[in-house]
Amino acid sequence: MGKKGIKERTLLILKPDAVERGLVGEIIGRVERMGFKIVGAKFVKPTEDLGEKHYPNTDEWKKSVGERTIEDCEKYGIDLMENMGTTDPIEIGNLVKKWNVDYLCSGPVFAFVLEGFNAIERLRSLVGNTVPTKANPGTIRGDFSLDSAILANMNGRAISNLVHASGNAEEASYEIDLWFRKEELVN
Repeated sequence: MGKKGIKERTLLILKPDAVERGLVGEIIGRVERMGFKIVGAKFVKPTEDLGEKHYPNTDEWKKSVGERTIEDCEKYGIDLMENMGTTDPIEIGNLVKKWNVDYLCSGPVFAFVLEGFNAIERLRSLVGNTVPTKANPGTIRGDFSLDSAILANMNGRAISNLVHASGNAEEASYEIDLWFRKEELVN
C-alpha cells in the first residue's frame, strides 16, 4: 500500500476574537479530531512588527484584496468612494492590510504549528472561507463567525473571522519561521 498524502506542517492562529469568545478549546478539539499533531504552540500578544510581517506587502496581494473589496461594494450597492475613500485597488488593499494588522495585534492569540498528511489543504478545508458569510456549515468560520466583509469594510476594520491558516506550502514555511523558533517545535 502506497503513501496516502504528503506529510506537511502548517500554521494555525486563533485570532483575538476566538480567544475573547472562549472558542480555543472547541477549535483545538476539532483540529485534533481531524488527526493533526500539534508540534508547536504559544499564547502571545503580537507586536505591530510581527503583524506587519505576517501579512503580505506586495502590490499583487494588495490589488487582489482591493478588487475583492470593490466587488463586495458593488454587490451590496455601497458607494466605494464614500466607504473606502478611494477607488484604487492597491490603496484599498493598503487599508485592508492596516486593518488586518490592527486586528491581529488587538489582543492575545494562540499560534499553533500542526503536522499531518496534506495538512495545509485539510486545515484550510476545516477553517472554511476567509469571508465568514461564504464559509460552509461544519467549518470553524461557518459555525462560529458572526461577521461579514461588507460590515467590516463599512466600519473600517478587519473581518473578525476567528482563525488564520496558511494558504500554501511557501506561506506555511514563511509563517512558521516568522512565528516560531526551531527549538520551539517538537518532532
